[in-house]
Amino acid sequence: MSKISPKQLQALAAEHGTPLVVVDHDAIRQNYATFKRYLPRVQAYYAVKANPAPEIVQTLFHAGASFDVASFPEFMLVYELIRRRPAKERQDFVWDKIVYANPVKAKETLEELNKYKPLVTFDNRTEIGKVQEHAPTAGLLVRIRVPNTGSMVELSSKFGCESGEAVALIEEARDAGLVVEGLSFHVGSQCTNFENFVQALNMSAAVMEEAKSRGFELKILDIGGGFPVRYNRHVAPFSLLAKKINTEIDRLFPKEMEIIAEPGRFFVATAVTSIATVIGKAVRDGKTCYYIDDSVYHTFSGIIFDHCPYHVKSFRKGETEVCAVFGQTCDGLDTISQSEVLPDLRLDDLVYSEDIGAYSNASATWFNGFPPAKVVHINQ
Repeated sequence: MSKISPKQLQALAAEHGTPLVVVDHDAIRQNYATFKRYLPRVQAYYAVKANPAPEIVQTLFHAGASFDVASFPEFMLVYELIRRRPAKERQDFVWDKIVYANPVKAKETLEELNKYKPLVTFDNRTEIGKVQEHAPTAGLLVRIRVPNTGSMVELSSKFGCESGEAVALIEEARDAGLVVEGLSFHVGSQCTNFENFVQALNMSAAVMEEAKSRGFELKILDIGGGFPVRYNRHVAPFSLLAKKINTEIDRLFPKEMEIIAEPGRFFVATAVTSIATVIGKAVRDGKTCYYIDDSVYHTFSGIIFDHCPYHVKSFRKGETEVCAVFGQTCDGLDTISQSEVLPDLRLDDLVYSEDIGAYSNASATWFNGFPPAKVVHINQ
């Protein structure tokens, strides 16, 4: 969690104005260290889509992370960083540092990726044909469909083949002259049902056993993302999830199996705080309503795209009441909260929201002509 004090936040707002997004790189490094401490066998490939700020990618790169990308611009963001390393450190750097984990890719993207000999995921027959024609140098991971029950963002309806189909797809890929290096899955974003991971690992082990019986030796297991952030006390600690994952990995897979994962939210959510200014105040149906100079089309976009509520907090103290908080745009959808507990605020007061680093300013727009919040990086 970010350790930026209220006094520091107010000083940054005074210096830079609002709306403002403050990224604490010490918190990012701490989150990465926590992941590695509890999951020592797992190499973390940061899911760049969670927050693609180049400064964040650089901090995680220097901390030792690899990267999960889902578009060619994301690939190049990481590639440009890595290519600056000495030649001896760049050997096999693409597979060591990047997995292209979007199972469905445009043929133009595959053609751009081909010269880099990438590691990519797939989950259907059509994709095999596209990779064969446009990126024959690629190594493949077949993505299977696993339970997503209890995850904030469900992905299994969009991606993943049935586990019973996986080995047939591996065989088809081989017949097309391609090599399937391993298996991948994703339990859904912000997975608070830890049994999803247990079931997915057991399903993966069964697929690998079947593949081995048919002559296919898989070397990589990508356990995806979904590692939950403790937005509230109802989310169990990461250490408990890690214990379950470690137990299943040690029980089901040989020590030489390369285990990778795609944490995104886990690294950046708690490292970012947003600051906004109260620009309006009204009473509607007996409830006090505040309007701030940010919105769900901007830093609070995660409310819409990530199904994630964010609490708005005040620097001012005093007796509180249940209020509504709206964004600055002229759209009724732009509702940040209908039940926030705040003291009596005045125009130009500052408010802030913590743990807002994932899928927030990353998906901000210029809707209504309002620009996205300014981003400030500290402790780089």
